[in-house]
Amino acid sequence: MSEVLNETTGPKLVGESRGVHSHTLQIFSLKFKMVKNEVMVDEIPFPSQFMMNTKPLPLIGHGITDIEIHFLQIKFTAIGVYLDPQIVTHLQQWKGKTGAELTENDDFFEAIVIAPVDKFLRVVVIKEIKGSQYGVQLESAIRDRLAEVDKYEEDEEEALEKIVEFFQSKYFKKNSVITYSFPATSGRAKISLATEGKEDSEIEVENANVVEMIKKWYLGGSRGVSPTTISSLANNLSAELSK
Repeated sequence: MSEVLNETTGPKLVGESRGVHSHTLQIFSLKFKMVKNEVMVDEIPFPSQFMMNTKPLPLIGHGITDIEIHFLQIKFTAIGVYLDPQIVTHLQQWKGKTGAELTENDDFFEAIVIAPVDKFLRVVVIKEIKGSQYGVQLESAIRDRLAEVDKYEEDEEEALEKIVEFFQSKYFKKNSVITYSFPATSGRAKISLATEGKEDSEIEVENANVVEMIKKWYLGGSRGVSPTTISSLANNLSAELSK
């Protein structure tokens, strides 16, 4: 039996730095291995499946957010991306492409973002951070993306303010978990936070434009917050498409 993480299980996330976007990060430094139906991502266990809407979603990609300062690698979070296996039916035009080719193809990741399938992100904090810091990082990244495509209006601003307020009083200790649930059938998302193994709180994001940009923050190809996660997704989906 595979170990399955239920959506009711508390989640937690760690903050990200804008500097994480750099592709100079040592992708080779990411340590991962399978242990008893778990994937160890930099010594943090991720269940091989997550149950969402009564359907098991396999772990398709994983990585970390980090930054290098004066030759010192600072790790912020570990990330697991769970996707409905049906996503491959929406990616057939990339069949036969290698993982390296897909990693550099932003159209491929755009297709992942918009594909009408269930998606779930599990983010585990490695380095402690204030919730207010994480909220500001998220707000800045999402606002910039919305502004670039002229979609940052009052409704989007209000939705982002609610997310920032949600994180404002939180403190993300090591191993805290933030999860993002993206149902296939709606443009909404649920963000949940769990600390010390207990689910603390959750918020529903109803603005479809904001939800789309949150997806792109983590799954956005060359602009994704975690190059290691993007590379992992590309390699694993390339393998799935070749079957």
